Amino acid sequence: MSTPTAGARPDEVRRHNRTALLRRLHVDGPSTRASLAAELGLNRSTIKALVDGLAESGVVAERVPAQRSGAGRPSLLVLPQPHAAVVMAIDIRVEQVAMAMVGLGGDILGRDSWNLHHRSRDPGEVITHVADSAKLLADELDVQAVGVGVSVPGVVRRADGLVHEAPNLHWTDVALGERLSSVLKVPVQVGNDAELGALAEHVRGAARDSSDMVYISADVGIGGGVISSGQPLRGTGGYVGELGHMVVRPGGRRCYCGCQGCWETEVGEAALCRALAIPEDSPRGTVVAELRSLAAGSPDSVSHRLGEFTEWLAMGLVTVVNMLGPELVVLGDLFTALPESMVDELRRIVQKRSLVSRAVGGTRIISSPLGRDAKLIGAAELAFEPVLGEV
Repeated sequence: MSTPTAGARPDEVRRHNRTALLRRLHVDGPSTRASLAAELGLNRSTIKALVDGLAESGVVAERVPAQRSGAGRPSLLVLPQPHAAVVMAIDIRVEQVAMAMVGLGGDILGRDSWNLHHRSRDPGEVITHVADSAKLLADELDVQAVGVGVSVPGVVRRADGLVHEAPNLHWTDVALGERLSSVLKVPVQVGNDAELGALAEHVRGAARDSSDMVYISADVGIGGGVISSGQPLRGTGGYVGELGHMVVRPGGRRCYCGCQGCWETEVGEAALCRALAIPEDSPRGTVVAELRSLAAGSPDSVSHRLGEFTEWLAMGLVTVVNMLGPELVVLGDLFTALPESMVDELRRIVQKRSLVSRAVGGTRIISSPLGRDAKLIGAAELAFEPVLGEV
């Protein structure tokens, strides 16, 4: 936990402590006053003043625990109140847009989604549909979002939400943050989809206890999000995570980025369809069903059909592990449907070929427990970052 700067004014200290308390409740859920004092390093009188103030404003409530242990009067639990601060999360994909209203504490209060087709991928069309759907969802739930987080499969400038390039959407230099903020009338934060997947896993998923992890996103393309020393790795201007454009096969298939043999051309959705011997434009449901059917068979049948695909995926993972040294790699999106025997083989190959993995005793490689919701959850957490200091 960060601490106030030496010499900070009392009101700054109170604000810092209040935000820290809210963040703790938002991320980790209900807790007693005593536990909050111990975890945050604050004395009980400070915690009492903070909780009493938040309770008076309806941001938290105190309840008797549903399950009691021991004799005597049970300690009350401090609970965040979901409707005290609501944000809108938007996950823009190549084929679909998903939207959710998320309350303080991470509860999804309601959601909506719609498919994108060639014409409906135009930025103006997407923004209009988002604005219309946002109003309908807010009215239905009787809530008002105080912030918006957006996940986009592209290169995003975090300072203002400019989508420099989202090739699979055919977007170039789209001022998405400014345009959405103008129509929604609330602050909008925009992030790369894989980066937000990593954020979601770090805050609410498989990487809660990992300070160094990499999230590998597989949709139409391949992206990566990195948590380093407990913080998102964002690079200059927020441009980081284009792991799909590592060249792994010189002279291979041409990629839209201008190179040949990018990792994305070998392990993206089209490559997986080729490995499964189904049309490259097969619907996502068909691809997942084919993978599940394959997983129901023997490991030998998985190896026979996906052996070469596994090799290319492992090659990229070895490079990622050697470069970034994560303790954990989380496979997200389409990769969550990969047969477990194949994930086991990936672990074995990475352990065998990566010097870094061997040095740390084996980098863990797992499938995301958040599934398709990872980027939506990450978008919500992005929106909550500035909100928690203002509630």
